[in-house]
Amino acid sequence: MSSKRRTAVRLLSSAVLLLAGKAFAAPINNPVAEFTGLDKITGRTITFDVLVDETVQFGALQVTPRVCHTRPPTEPAQTTAFVEVDEITLSNEIQRIFTGWMFEASPGLNAIEHPVYDVWLVGCKLQMGEEPEAPPPETSPDAVPELPALTEPPED
Repeated sequence: MSSKRRTAVRLLSSAVLLLAGKAFAAPINNPVAEFTGLDKITGRTITFDVLVDETVQFGALQVTPRVCHTRPPTEPAQTTAFVEVDEITLSNEIQRIFTGWMFEASPGLNAIEHPVYDVWLVGCKLQMGEEPEAPPPETSPDAVPELPALTEPPED
């Protein structure tokens, strides 16, 4: 290979590396996926949590998240989950109706197409149930409680 050609290849390789874009931090794996389900017949919606690799039944659907990812707080928000959804048919057979990624920001992108039920991803969490409230700030035992300021009575 000629030296001009090698130089061109090196420049092109450097340009590709520079244009490859910003590297993102690794996604955060969460142990719980949060979904909302809609029963189109009754109009009832319910929000439910599912542990990753566990199955929860919503109506005739069985929802199993395989992973639930969020991004670190320093990255743009994006919550995704890889989900498998099975339907229990009237003949009591299990039929896979959805396998794929769900995106919190775009619930209609990979929606479950079912005549009676809709299920979409709401978020990922670190634990089942409600997120705990932040604990109150700790105070030292020697701290003096702050009292409201006293004002002098108005003079007549």
